[in-house]
Amino acid sequence: MTFKGGIHPKYNKITADKKIEKANLPKKIILPLSQHVGAPCEPIVNIGDYVKTGQKIAETQAFVSAPIHSSISGTVSSIENLPHPITGKPVNSVIIESDEKDEKIEMQKREYENLPADELKSIIKDFGIVGLGGAAFPTHVKLSPPQEKPIDTLIINGAECEPFLTTDHRLMLERTDDLIAGIRIIRKVLGVKSVFIGIEDNKHDAIKILKEKTIGQNIKVIPLHTKYPQGGEKTLIYAITKRKVPAGGLPMDIGCVVQNIGTAIAVYEAVALSKPLYERVITITGKVNNPKNLLVRNGAIIKDLIEQAGSYKGEPKKIIMGGPMMGFALPADDLPIIKGTSGLTIFNKDDIDEKRSTIECIRCGKCIQDCPMQLNPSLIAKYAENERIDLAENMYAMDCFECGCCAFNCPTHIPLVHWIRYAKSQILKNRAKAKDKK
Repeated sequence: MTFKGGIHPKYNKITADKKIEKANLPKKIILPLSQHVGAPCEPIVNIGDYVKTGQKIAETQAFVSAPIHSSISGTVSSIENLPHPITGKPVNSVIIESDEKDEKIEMQKREYENLPADELKSIIKDFGIVGLGGAAFPTHVKLSPPQEKPIDTLIINGAECEPFLTTDHRLMLERTDDLIAGIRIIRKVLGVKSVFIGIEDNKHDAIKILKEKTIGQNIKVIPLHTKYPQGGEKTLIYAITKRKVPAGGLPMDIGCVVQNIGTAIAVYEAVALSKPLYERVITITGKVNNPKNLLVRNGAIIKDLIEQAGSYKGEPKKIIMGGPMMGFALPADDLPIIKGTSGLTIFNKDDIDEKRSTIECIRCGKCIQDCPMQLNPSLIAKYAENERIDLAENMYAMDCFECGCCAFNCPTHIPLVHWIRYAKSQILKNRAKAKDKK
């Protein structure tokens, strides 16, 4: 089961057999107040306040947002604008110095089996759950489709097609029961019967254990052809259901909701254990001396986590938050991880191909052949480069999810994703201006 297009990069899953370890307690955390799609949060603590692990420190009344909780106990030392690890733009951030006690708020087990869907969604929102696959879309929003768009299918994304990253793979193996419990909670909230777990067929152990554990649960485990980007939301939906999300549309337009493995477990922890989303599993891999999967606290500083993976192996040339295909290169290692951080991938100089485009597109068509959305990346990029944003929009630039297949195989090394991302940003600006005029 698969989709049209895509590529086969070297997967380099060098941490696939590394069990999840608990990271050291951070001595300091930095919590940007924009860690999700939607409205940023506002601090509800002041400088000098003492906070506990799991205590809510920022929130907003906006529907598309998610509150933020402290991941350590200690004192709020500062609230200031600091660079966001992904965008680089200054965002309001809360800095907390640890007292090294890790004193937690009260987290009690909850009898949740008979709770109504609305109350379950409220818990998921209050405990700050967002998509942990990278997009960090507030989970309660995904679980609140409009009445005119009924959902009949829930898909759990266990593909983890991004090279190097293995967090979801390890979670499927080590926290199988919690995962299934989280899926059952999400299924109840949505009121759906059809539930699928899509897993690439290079993860035989995960497929085996989940097939065994879901017997009698009305949950189907679907082995997927190993191909990048099999885990893309729209490609995953097509591979499993053969439904196509319409141009400019969302999965809910065709009756589907997709959730990540880590997200389902976080939902279980929030609902069953009253645990806010203040920690997550990430993969630290590439050119480090001891690559591993770590359970880390939100806001932990990257260089401290690198040290726990045996420090850099040689001189680092590039630090990527996420994987090499869809991750973001960081300017420094003194930045924090956030809710959407799925991994840290380190490359040395020898790993980086620094070739730059020196000639025009040769019209080979490889980018079109590889594009899972069946777009024309080279043409969209050319329109963007020449500021013909209207034409880029007409070529469905907004349907690109920036998987990087086009740039990966471009023989002339055109930075196609860069130009498409620029086009999308300008399209959104133009739409905002048009809305303001109305």
